Amino acid sequence: MAKKKVATVRKEVPDTWQEALQGFLFWKQAQGLAERTLTDYRKHVSQFFNRHPKAYNSKNLKSAVLEYMAQPVKPATFNLRLVNLKAFFDWCIQEGIFTDNPLAGFKRRKAEGRVVNIEEEKLARLLTLPNKETFAGLRDYALLLLTLDTGIRPKEAFSLLVDDINLRSLEVCIRSEIAKTRTTRTLPISPVTAQVIRELLQSRHPAWKNSTPVFCSSEGGKMTDLKWGDRLEVYSKQLGVWIRPYDLRHAFALQFLRNGGQPFALQRILGHTDLTMTKRYIALTQQDLREQHTVASPLNTLAPQKHRVRKIKK
Repeated sequence: MAKKKVATVRKEVPDTWQEALQGFLFWKQAQGLAERTLTDYRKHVSQFFNRHPKAYNSKNLKSAVLEYMAQPVKPATFNLRLVNLKAFFDWCIQEGIFTDNPLAGFKRRKAEGRVVNIEEEKLARLLTLPNKETFAGLRDYALLLLTLDTGIRPKEAFSLLVDDINLRSLEVCIRSEIAKTRTTRTLPISPVTAQVIRELLQSRHPAWKNSTPVFCSSEGGKMTDLKWGDRLEVYSKQLGVWIRPYDLRHAFALQFLRNGGQPFALQRILGHTDLTMTKRYIALTQQDLREQHTVASPLNTLAPQKHRVRKIKK
């Protein structure tokens, strides 16, 4: 009896990088990845091919990738490019578009975190600057309080919805889909922060639904790092100190440790997967200890400050 031939379905290879990217995004979406992750994939793959539009159907793909990755960028930018492009090329190999990943063997660069130490009196004055008579000013004030109270990441704060905040239990839920680490965590907040957030929610436009972010624009649109950075720039000019969105997270971490908070508790609140970044904050607070010791050591008053070196009898 003759064996039946098994029909094989040949995969259609996308003709353009745009088609390949769309297929890649559909595949990732089917895996349940967050919209923010899909946006990152789209951004970085598009950015590469927009700079090297002929690389997709070319034998020069690897050289184009090497040229792109050799650009003088910060370690964090390099790592983002590496992770997103490598995932795309891995999928292309799986689909039979490419045979090799041009980023095979590449390793992440070690990024030194930028930690800015803002003086406490500057932070106190910063809280007095927003005009709380306007929605934008009240939002800024509430966002400043929340960040200095919890160290929440800017993008996580911008994605918070009304249902994520429990004003009775004084808790904010960072859902896994908005968390940088893709892990849900709960942040305790102080009564002061809760009260101002309550006032902010009461000031919302009646037409806004619960799907409108808590910290939205005056028109109900989503805030971004750029928009928040512009707002902080206005306040920075009045302060005489340049403050960026992430600097407030650093300020929380340093003040938390200085006030006696435990490193492991700080790690959990910040959502760090390990103690690497927390140790940098600890190192800065150790400098505080050295300065305090210089000023307050009992030997400053007990021991003679100037004395002649005596000859020691042998």
